[in-house]
Amino acid sequence: MLQEGGQQFDILDAESDLDGYKLLIMPDQVSVEPPLAARIERFLAAGGALIASHRAGLNEAGDAFALEALGVSLKGEAPWSPDFIRPCNGFAPDLPRTEHVMYSRGLEVAAEAGARALADVVAPYFNRTWEHFSSHQHTPSCGEIAYPGIVRHGNAIYFAHPIFSEYQRTAPLWCKRLVMAAIRLLLPDPVMKVQGPSTLLTSVNEQPTENRYVVHLLHYIPERRCAAFDVIEDVIPVHDIEISVATPKAVRRVQCVPEGRSLEFEGSDDRVAFTLPRLNGHQMIAIEFA
Repeated sequence: MLQEGGQQFDILDAESDLDGYKLLIMPDQVSVEPPLAARIERFLAAGGALIASHRAGLNEAGDAFALEALGVSLKGEAPWSPDFIRPCNGFAPDLPRTEHVMYSRGLEVAAEAGARALADVVAPYFNRTWEHFSSHQHTPSCGEIAYPGIVRHGNAIYFAHPIFSEYQRTAPLWCKRLVMAAIRLLLPDPVMKVQGPSTLLTSVNEQPTENRYVVHLLHYIPERRCAAFDVIEDVIPVHDIEISVATPKAVRRVQCVPEGRSLEFEGSDDRVAFTLPRLNGHQMIAIEFA
């Protein structure tokens, strides 16, 4: 999901140093022991931001949240599943203001003082059981708000559903857009912004001794053409990719490497913007500092 959203990220464990990061994402199943809770609270107090989903943030027993910063209290397993999520309070403006089905069971939570809902859970008419049947994969929405589905408390956002596992399992577009909307709220000035298809992979590497950043763009689309594995046969060019990169100092040149072809750019004190006219599979772009 982060790759498809053009986000730059590292994978950390409970012992990793959080210094230098602006946003921490805890997906679905990350239980929190007291030492880790204290480190995360210090990270947030120092200006960091947090996204957590489903059981991430619960204590080891799984009966209460270990992070007060999330601004939610646990009531138990969600009574409805599948249920629906509906953005509110201006959240995720690129999604319609309607119910979006969530196939995986979430948690029922309550928003604490100082927290507000970014999306509501809307109940179905009934759960599908041997007594109640709907011919679709989910029972239709009854339109009634049941409890909060996404909650913001300061610089922390909590998703009640296992939104990352759901995306891995069935890839609902709305799940990705909800997560990307949360990231934009908490990280409005990311390392790189790219206007391109979701099949475009990006990374930014720093070369301090060379006094430059190197942007990598990769666009190959694997296809399941056989039973054993995915294959890449066709290289599909992408044109006019707009890129903006956060920079620590003034930029003197932007060029495609190793070709040495310079690109026009616009720079400010903290960002540089440029357009790559054509990407044919892979391209490196060097951002050289003054």
